[in-house]
Amino acid sequence: MPRATHARRPDAAERRRALALIAGAQIGAMSTWFSAAAVGVPLSRAWHLSPAQLALLTVAVQVGFVAGALTLAVSGIADILSARRVFVASALAAALANGALPTSGGDLRLALPLRLGLGFCLAGVYPTGMKLMTGWFREDRGLAIGVLVGALTLGAALPHVLAGAGIAGTLPWQTVILATSLGAVVSAAIVATFVRPGPFEAPAARLDLGWALRSLRDPALRLANFGYFGHMWELYAMWTWIPAFLVASFEASSGASGGTGRSASLAAALIIGAGAAGCVAAGMVADRVGRTITTATAMALSGASAAATGLLFGQAPALVVLVALVWGITVIADSAQFSAAISELADPVRVGSALALQTALGFLLTAISIQALPLIQGGIGWRGAFLVLAIGPGLGAAAMLLLRTRPEAVRLAGGHR
Repeated sequence: MPRATHARRPDAAERRRALALIAGAQIGAMSTWFSAAAVGVPLSRAWHLSPAQLALLTVAVQVGFVAGALTLAVSGIADILSARRVFVASALAAALANGALPTSGGDLRLALPLRLGLGFCLAGVYPTGMKLMTGWFREDRGLAIGVLVGALTLGAALPHVLAGAGIAGTLPWQTVILATSLGAVVSAAIVATFVRPGPFEAPAARLDLGWALRSLRDPALRLANFGYFGHMWELYAMWTWIPAFLVASFEASSGASGGTGRSASLAAALIIGAGAAGCVAAGMVADRVGRTITTATAMALSGASAAATGLLFGQAPALVVLVALVWGITVIADSAQFSAAISELADPVRVGSALALQTALGFLLTAISIQALPLIQGGIGWRGAFLVLAIGPGLGAAAMLLLRTRPEAVRLAGGHR
């Protein structure tokens, strides 16, 4: 199997610097993802959107991301071109697509293509950011990618912080949208100016349009991907709908409607943002205990937390937030370990394409769960809806435990499986 040609081992200071820069860049760029969801209430009022139409603004990002990631995976662009250049160009294009949303004036015929374009561009940010990271880390790769996914989590929480802190209340809601676009521009500048390829980055690969389909026949890669799919069924639906759940639960608890939006936004930001700590902690554990055990345990805890959060609907807000906080930590804790596993199981010169393929298929699943959740909730309530979400991590945990039994699993986490 081909290996990276760079032989020099980076020192600890170099690795920490690269980790901080790439993670910081991810925060700004990925904050654009949920910019519309964070201002969902004022946006719905201004544009007269139904809940299903509002959900489409997030689902469109998911679908666009899938299209972009599939393009990267099939074409091999992430492994043929410089990862830095792909990241910078994608972040700038994402900033433009996101910043143009207010100009649509509520016309979904314009707004949805812009969100599709945003998702397409972000596919050039997330997988390439992970590839940049793997170029700097051979040992402690789970921790490094955990920090990267933690940065993504903070980026997802950032627009909720802006909305809940009152920026959207004292200025037009467009301020949150434009602020996140500025974050993506800053991200592009960081990578263009300060980030360089790591010594473990594999050399450029040749064009091979059939590689993506052939990779799905590999049993170990397939199980790692199945685990990721179970995780993704739950994750983005939770991130998208936890603010609406909290508003409804707080109102049911108090018996009054209205006045809970700000507290729900801040609680949602706390719940989502707390996942960053889970990513880092799981990365440290996985590198020493094993990827399969870590991911299976995290998914078991996450699925149980999903069910418990739903069952507590309408109870005391402090209790609901406390349990949902456990969910927020565990729902994303395992995410980086699926990417780390793919980077260890795949051909080194195809890591970028393997990661793009994994994220493409996973995010395609999220488009279904995000759109389905309000329909399920409308039929059986929040309690039943969150129980449906818990099915995904249950199946994903089973896939990772099966992967643990395969001989290829010895390549995970330095032999810790």
